[in-house]
Amino acid sequence: QVQLVESGGGLVQAGGSLRLSCVASGRTFSSSKMGWFRQAPGKEREFVAAIRWSDGSTYYADSVKGRFTVSGDNAENTVYLQMNSLKPEDTAVYYCAATTTRFGSWIRGYEYWGQGTQVTVSS
Repeated sequence: QVQLVESGGGLVQAGGSLRLSCVASGRTFSSSKMGWFRQAPGKEREFVAAIRWSDGSTYYADSVKGRFTVSGDNAENTVYLQMNSLKPEDTAVYYCAATTTRFGSWIRGYEYWGQGTQVTVSS
């Protein structure tokens, strides 16, 4: 049983910052990539950012590039999302995700998901 445990999230004013954390664990588990998705009310879930453990490379959605930074600790299967210059349109439930797939899409094929954490950005 794989568990993703998230922390962080909350209420912040526009222009502020938040840092989300997520730990993936299991009896035997080693992810290839870990990432973040978000879903706003009435909208579909969308990809935000991810990190690939093999080389430490990262990938970002255009909407957050330059403002968000994904980082992590491969040994601990832990990923972080540093969110700066937050905008009201960043308001959403943010989900941590992990995949054991070695190659493939940055935005598809994630097998494990966290519970979600609310991020609210006020004007």
